[in-house]
Amino acid sequence: MDYGYIKKRARELRKNQTSAEIGLWEFLRNRSFRGLKFLRQHPIEYEVGGRRFFFIADFYFAEKKFVLEFDGKVHDFQKERDRERDRMMRTLGLTVLRIKNEEIVDMGKVALKIKKSLKLSFSPSLQAERVSGGE
Repeated sequence: MDYGYIKKRARELRKNQTSAEIGLWEFLRNRSFRGLKFLRQHPIEYEVGGRRFFFIADFYFAEKKFVLEFDGKVHDFQKERDRERDRMMRTLGLTVLRIKNEEIVDMGKVALKIKKSLKLSFSPSLQAERVSGGE
């Protein structure tokens, strides 16, 4: 797979985000969530049987090899594909957390799910999260 194509596809996805993805990105961008550096629409390549493949993670925290996948309605019809993709990500040593579209209305709960998945502890110095209910 051509890396130029992958980069172009990731750029297209960043330009065409849903309103829910935009809201989650506003919550995560610029280290605004607990000082963590998240990337959005980040390409991840892997190899199987000498062939290169890729997928584009919705949000990625490289330091902890953490993928945050955002599931809209289309994921209701591709559960097996998502399971296979999650399995592949785990074989690459990545942790995967899926957030459903309807969960974005409560960023406090989303923050809690992310913190639990990353095994982050409470720290009073990190209370500057931009959303109420995040702790």
